[in-house]
Amino acid sequence: MFKKILIANRGEIALRIIRTCKEMGIKTVAVYSTADADSLHVRFADEAVCIGPAPSPDSYLKMSNIIAAAEITNADAIHPGYGFLSENAKFSQICEEHEIKFIGASAEMINRMGDKATAKATMKEAGVPTVPGSEGILGSIEEATQIAADMGYPVMLKATAGGGGRGMRAVWKPEDLEPAWDSARAESKAAFGNDGMYMEKLIEEPRHIEIQVVGDQTGKACHLSERDCSVQRRHQKLTEETPSPFMTDELREAMGKSAVLAAEYIKYEGAGTVEFLVDKHRNFYFMEMNTRIQVEHPITEEVVNYDLIREQIKVAAGEPISGKNYYPELHSIECRINAEDPYHGFRPSPGKITNLHLPGGHGVRVDTHVYSGYAIPPNYDSMIAKLITTAQSREEAINKMKRALDEFIIEGIKTSIPFHRQLMEHPDYVSGDYTTKFMEDFEME
Repeated sequence: MFKKILIANRGEIALRIIRTCKEMGIKTVAVYSTADADSLHVRFADEAVCIGPAPSPDSYLKMSNIIAAAEITNADAIHPGYGFLSENAKFSQICEEHEIKFIGASAEMINRMGDKATAKATMKEAGVPTVPGSEGILGSIEEATQIAADMGYPVMLKATAGGGGRGMRAVWKPEDLEPAWDSARAESKAAFGNDGMYMEKLIEEPRHIEIQVVGDQTGKACHLSERDCSVQRRHQKLTEETPSPFMTDELREAMGKSAVLAAEYIKYEGAGTVEFLVDKHRNFYFMEMNTRIQVEHPITEEVVNYDLIREQIKVAAGEPISGKNYYPELHSIECRINAEDPYHGFRPSPGKITNLHLPGGHGVRVDTHVYSGYAIPPNYDSMIAKLITTAQSREEAINKMKRALDEFIIEGIKTSIPFHRQLMEHPDYVSGDYTTKFMEDFEME
């Protein structure tokens, strides 16, 4: 087992990892930018190293500084959390070259699954259902036009290096294809330095349902059931729940089997998530694989009583998984609390928290790094907390969430709490009848 782990991240996920490491008797090293000097992850780690100024490229994305911090503190492993360098093949490779264990996927694995066109081709080989579409990257607008005509509209153009909804365009009729092609390529080139595009059939009334998997170094994998992540704004998840209200026992069994097949086919090591689009007829299609821990991992932990960070660390140290699949015994919902103003287009609201009261009680969990007096820097993602409620039924979990949101007081900044409070009363959400299009018609009251 590792003696000391450096956490190459910030905020709530860094604190989350530190807590599990402490429980396992493993020393921790926090890294931080100058903007995060007062963050709780810096205070709670055994050691802390400043790795640069506030901008991410000069700190949390600066590989040389992170490796140097690991070497001067004698860390024998690095946990990347999510975001930043968690799915960076080059960083995984550099860690290996410096004989520091990267608690995540290998460079080869990230390369195979990080590029969406390559990942889709790999899953097709494995026998996992994939969305009909182009074979690899499109060579020209003429090829795109022909494939769209053969498949039939609507279609979806996607950037192969995309993420967060950038470089994606839905096209409903032939005359809109070329303008969508030009704008998607330009956006992808600007965001990712890569304008490669592929095309898929647009799935109507889609739900975004993902399966949590864990694989060990022997090539064996298991799944921990599903999470429904369909409530999204601009392809950014706002709330998640497990089990999905759309799921049937048969669908769960089939999707779980496909996710394990995907993980074992590529001999996946660590915690990962196989993401699927599910249409209104409950046909499911592979979308992508995230080769890291997910933001929404706590709801899975709550319903199957399983510490995913602990399992990541154990697998990275060479320990085998049990091999059994896990199924939800309770219902859990997560609301992402962002420093954003939901009454004004969810615009960011950084600043100082003047007063904070966290909700509590049975079945309530709050993952956060903020405290009263903490100043939220404008340099990073706006998520400042995750509120998770768990109960015997979905109705109970919703009622518990409403109560917990009412107790959650954050003053000094605007937050997404009012949005979540209204969401928990929305008839479509309460009935479980929602798709990824839900937010298109949602208006704050």
